[in-house]
Amino acid sequence: MRVNENIMIVDKEIVLVPYREEHVAKYHEWMSSPELQELTASEPLTIQEEYEMQRKWQHDEDKLTFIICARPSPAGGPHADQPEFTHSSLTMIGDVNLFLNGSPDDPEGEYEVEVEIMIAESAYRRRGYAQRALHLMLAYATSTNWSSRLPVPRDRLVARIGEKNEPSIRLFEKMGFIVTKKITVFEEVEMRLPPEVAVCQHWVAGDVRPFIL
Repeated sequence: MRVNENIMIVDKEIVLVPYREEHVAKYHEWMSSPELQELTASEPLTIQEEYEMQRKWQHDEDKLTFIICARPSPAGGPHADQPEFTHSSLTMIGDVNLFLNGSPDDPEGEYEVEVEIMIAESAYRRRGYAQRALHLMLAYATSTNWSSRLPVPRDRLVARIGEKNEPSIRLFEKMGFIVTKKITVFEEVEMRLPPEVAVCQHWVAGDVRPFIL
C-alpha cells in the first residue's frame, strides 16, 4: 500500500518498516528455503520475479506489508534503556502482511482481511517477536484512517494456517483468534475473532514515525 511506504512502526524490541527494494535479496534468500515454502504455502520465485512482486505490493491498495526488523540489544542487558537505532543497526527477521480481499461494501458479505506473519530467521523464533509484530500491525490497521482501505474492521480479520503448524495456531490464539473452520482439502485451519472478542480486543500500538533513510 502507498499508505505505509514512508512510515515505520517502532516498538522497544522491533521496528516494522515498509518492504523496499533493498530488502528483496534477503527475502528471496528466505523464500528459497523448502521449509519456509511449506510453512507459507508459497512457490519459489526467481530474483527478478521477487523484485517485480515488491514493486507491485508497494503500490497495490489491497496489500499492507511490513518487514519485521529486530532492534539491537541494549549494551547494559535486557533491563537497560533501549537506545535509539539507526537503520543499519536493524536486523531483518521476517514480514507481516494483510491481504484485503473484496470490498467492505460487498452485499454478499465476502469481504475479508487475511493476516499472515513469518519469522524467517530461526534464531528469532519463539522469542515473542511474532506476537509483538502482530500487535503493532493489527493496532495500526484497525485504527488508522490514512487510506480509503483503512481502518479494517476487526470482525473481518482471518488467518489461514497449516493444521500442523501448532506454533502459529497458538500465536493467533494469544491474539484472541479461535479456530472457526477446518479446510481439509488444503490441510488448513481458519481462525477468526469471536464477535465478543472483536469488540474489545486490545492490541499494543507502536510509535508511527516517518521512514527516512
